Amino acid sequence: MRIISGTLRGSKLFTLEGNNTRPTLDRVKEALFSKINYDIPDATVLDLFSGSGALALESISRGAQKAYLCDSSRDAIKIIKQNIEKTRTENKTVVFNCDYKLTLEKLKENNLEFDIIFLDPPYKTDFAEDASEKIIKNNLLKDTGIIILETDNKEKVINKLDLNSLKIKDIKRYGRIYLLFLEKNIQN
Repeated sequence: MRIISGTLRGSKLFTLEGNNTRPTLDRVKEALFSKINYDIPDATVLDLFSGSGALALESISRGAQKAYLCDSSRDAIKIIKQNIEKTRTENKTVVFNCDYKLTLEKLKENNLEFDIIFLDPPYKTDFAEDASEKIIKNNLLKDTGIIILETDNKEKVINKLDLNSLKIKDIKRYGRIYLLFLEKNIQN
């Protein structure tokens, strides 16, 4: 895995061994970042289920001001910290080694709001729907912000999302992977 573009372009990243994480494929990552390219400069980013930290570090490479990374796995946090050290982005990153719910509470306590939030949790869970609900409830997404949710079951996720608080801006499909681009439903 590598950083595709920006100041850190070509940097190879450490990845977790085994089947516990599922790195976003380069072609999906490339399509994702070309879609949000103009939203990244000076953005504050949250990568809630970070894995190796690749999405957050790609954002930093492309001009994001700050990235917050969260993963509950100690092994993932070890890899994330190695990648942060390798890319020398310590001053632009904050790492949480805890459950996503606790991280969202901590972010709320610090009155943080994000321009871009990546949600790529384990597919067989309801974490994405629960996290997006908590993000809106805790006012963690800026009015002009976007949530990018990766899933392999678009219908299940859409049926469980609170579409009174969120609206689907776009959906992209890459093989069996779907990216949902969500924003606040400000009309309500």
